[in-house]
Amino acid sequence: MTDRDSLARALGVVPEYKDATDTVHALTPEARDAILAAFGVLTDDDVAARLARIAAERVLPLWQVVEADVPLRLPALEGQAWRLIPEDSPPRDGEGADLGALPMGIHALELSGERAWLLSAPACLPEPPRAWGVTVPLYGLADDGRIGTYRDLARTADSLGRAGADFIGVNPVHAGFPDDVHAFSPYAPAHRGRLSTMHVDPAAEVPLPASDLLNYDSALPARMAALRAAFAPDDGFLAWRGQQGADLERFALHQAIGALLGAYWHQWPDEMQDPEGDAVRQFAADHAEDVTFHAWLQYMADRQLADAQDAALAAGMRFGLYLDLAVGTHPSGAETWGRPSLFARGVSLGAPPDAFSAEGQSWGLAPLRPDTLAEDGFRPLQAILRSALSHAKLLRIDHVLGFERAFWVPQGDAPGAYVTMPREAMLAVARIEAARADATIVGEDLGNIPEGLREALEESGILGCRVAQFERQWEKGDTAFSPAEAYARGALTSWGSHDLPTWEGWKQGREIDWRVTVGDMDEAAAAQAKTQRAAEVTAFCDLIGGDSLDDLHAFLAETPSRLVVAQIEDMLGRVEQPNLPGTVHQHPNWRRWIEVPADGLGQLDAVRRTSIIMANRDS
Repeated sequence: MTDRDSLARALGVVPEYKDATDTVHALTPEARDAILAAFGVLTDDDVAARLARIAAERVLPLWQVVEADVPLRLPALEGQAWRLIPEDSPPRDGEGADLGALPMGIHALELSGERAWLLSAPACLPEPPRAWGVTVPLYGLADDGRIGTYRDLARTADSLGRAGADFIGVNPVHAGFPDDVHAFSPYAPAHRGRLSTMHVDPAAEVPLPASDLLNYDSALPARMAALRAAFAPDDGFLAWRGQQGADLERFALHQAIGALLGAYWHQWPDEMQDPEGDAVRQFAADHAEDVTFHAWLQYMADRQLADAQDAALAAGMRFGLYLDLAVGTHPSGAETWGRPSLFARGVSLGAPPDAFSAEGQSWGLAPLRPDTLAEDGFRPLQAILRSALSHAKLLRIDHVLGFERAFWVPQGDAPGAYVTMPREAMLAVARIEAARADATIVGEDLGNIPEGLREALEESGILGCRVAQFERQWEKGDTAFSPAEAYARGALTSWGSHDLPTWEGWKQGREIDWRVTVGDMDEAAAAQAKTQRAAEVTAFCDLIGGDSLDDLHAFLAETPSRLVVAQIEDMLGRVEQPNLPGTVHQHPNWRRWIEVPADGLGQLDAVRRTSIIMANRDS
């Protein structure tokens, strides 16, 4: 084994993996070197230096998970003087193996010239009550050609809460690129620790011409112009800004630069790509009002999203908002600009080959570097989770498989490879922040699931996802759908998702038609798929006792899953789905209207019937 092979293994690069078709892929030298380069290792000297760092002896491992509020003894500290720097209290000095019971949090322990991190977490999150909710597309809640706002969300939450729903789910509301009208996918954000400003309600906004689909080309510039006209920093904003610290200032600075130089920092002049550089500091001084405007937008987003959560809870919802954490961040966004060493360069998050994508997938998202994340005590992950949970009692972690291992796809011709992530630590951070917020975490555990991940989620009290379209007893055949009693208890169960066909669309095979339209499938394959779909529809409808939406929701209600979610598109009888994976402009992703007033959704007959069905679930 070469030094490069040894280092790759030490950094967590998986030497071989089996894809969803049971094909084994071995790590090639090209892939190994591309992944090492993403870790910042380019030359043989770099390899030797990194191996030496890894081999250096430590008194304690770089990090370890301990149970909160339980007396802690670390035998390696016997006879050692140390300093403990708790997350939320003053440092204290001590000596010896006994540290006492540590409160919940991420604590630094300094000794013998080294720093170790103690992740003090509850052993397991409490099981949530049985509950149900509705997912809605935030962008499509408005009318008059506008983009849906957080105030529209508040009205929707009030309406659905009064109808009996326990939570309302939306796609990620992370900060985006307000100066690029094409960058509206919620799953390719600029920064996951900050909020989208295109959903801020400016109070006064000129209606746009009616259209069949949301037109971001006109709606986004109109929204930003209305917000600029409404810009009025007050004492509340100034106090809030003072509490946010340097992270907000860096984000607002990035947005201000992007408004003048273009949305993506890799396209900026070299001197502007360094957030610590003199040119950037001079820009901040010269454009202080622009920076303040973008900080104010975050304040407005924070206040309005908080108001939406308050409205949801006041209407009787148990959880209120059900938010979504995207799996990755845009490589040229504010998150990577502000902390470039935290992200791998020259690679993208993706997925290996499977039955749906023979070449695998590259998602165009920057992966977190596990080594840098650990060196910083996992605090960047903590900040992202804390931001989301400050506005919600329920949070979905997209592609939670990335807590176990992430598939890195190099630019160029080198094949992708899995990189092991520090699962135990990342789950501990999720438990810490969920416990602080009295919240429940849902991990989207679908796809090529690593062995042991679902068990680890269950041990942490983190719910999984079960999608009825995929829940089958495959050993009995591909039309052998699982009965309700076979569904997991520790899960959020649904019919589909934003990436899957609606109930009516699935029965018609509508996504198959779209695959032909966009060129992913020929007519012969589509005919075969339609025949297979007809058999699936018959089998599933036989299982649930009918083909109506009420039959579907009654089936979901019968499952033992703690949480059940319905989609507003199904309640409206829609055939088209919100997003067609693998497309950008070939399908109208994230652009379909709800076409019902936000405050009237709870009065829909389908919502009322669903509420009655779900109310009969055992508590």
